[in-house]
Amino acid sequence: MKRVLLGMSGGVDSSVSAILLKKAGYEVIGATMELWKDESNIETGCCSSSAIDDARNVCNKLGIEHYVLDCKKEFRKYVIDDFVECYKCAKTPNPCIECNKHIKFDLFYKKAQELGCEYISTGHYAKTEYVEKFGRVVLKKSNAQKKDQTYFLYGIPKEVLPKMIFPLQDFSEKSEIRKIAEENGLQVAKKPDSQEVCFIPNNKYTEFLLNNLEYKPEQGNIVTTNGEILGKHRGLIYYTVGQRKGLGIAYKEPLYVLKLDDNKNEVVVGTQQELYTKELYANELNFLLFNTLDKVMEVNAKIRYRSEEAKAKIIPISKDKVKVEFEKPQRAVTKGQSVVFYIDDIVLGGGKIL
Repeated sequence: MKRVLLGMSGGVDSSVSAILLKKAGYEVIGATMELWKDESNIETGCCSSSAIDDARNVCNKLGIEHYVLDCKKEFRKYVIDDFVECYKCAKTPNPCIECNKHIKFDLFYKKAQELGCEYISTGHYAKTEYVEKFGRVVLKKSNAQKKDQTYFLYGIPKEVLPKMIFPLQDFSEKSEIRKIAEENGLQVAKKPDSQEVCFIPNNKYTEFLLNNLEYKPEQGNIVTTNGEILGKHRGLIYYTVGQRKGLGIAYKEPLYVLKLDDNKNEVVVGTQQELYTKELYANELNFLLFNTLDKVMEVNAKIRYRSEEAKAKIIPISKDKVKVEFEKPQRAVTKGQSVVFYIDDIVLGGGKIL
């Protein structure tokens, strides 16, 4: 019997994944990663002690082993510190992508090997499949298009993909998952999905940053693209590209944040039209079908999780840098976010927007 280490957050998705893996004939071991403990003792999302208790109770109900893995040190290094550093450099990070890349599909895989598990599994909405054309296991979009999470998974090391199992890959509706949980008597069947970043209580980003930055944000100018000063900002951490409300300035037409200039400590604003661009650059690349991009490729690209895919060309600039040219202008391209590339329903890879 093949052993699989299942990451369990205490939610319904990973709990039902345990049921499905058992039915598929795997020897399942549940593991919950202890990632973060807020100093104010406010429990948040999958990092809370109640989440660990929920996962443990599910494992007891299903008769499988459960481990709690202390990953707080690594989480601080790869996720928290990166999050703070990005805001320090006027970028808008995506901590879930960093967590998946460094913790859930790197550190977790190493823990699985230590426990003698051949496979790892999570409750993500995605799928893996061997594709003859590419001669390898690829990452593909989930059948549940509205819940598809491949945008967050492009950073998985490609050598780990063949060892990945996504038990929810053939489901198209969340209601189906909850029904299975109810039929198996799991108390988490109606547990709501977590909608917040797990280490930020009540989504209070700026409060978290103020407590973790080594300096206090300084006021600076709010300027137009031609340098006209319109007012003062409170500090760059309070703003993001595309923002319209809360700027505290008056103008003849609506203005949006176009850029956060950390060199000049300026918030650059402009019109809705100026918010659109047809190109971007990206680095910190991870390609899942090959090692390095060596030619221009036509792809579909997403610049944020909730955005629509758009036709684009990716052009190699160097080993770890590409230019992305879109067929149609994209709104609010944001430094620090990820751009992810698709070929039909296959994830080609992605990188960080510069």
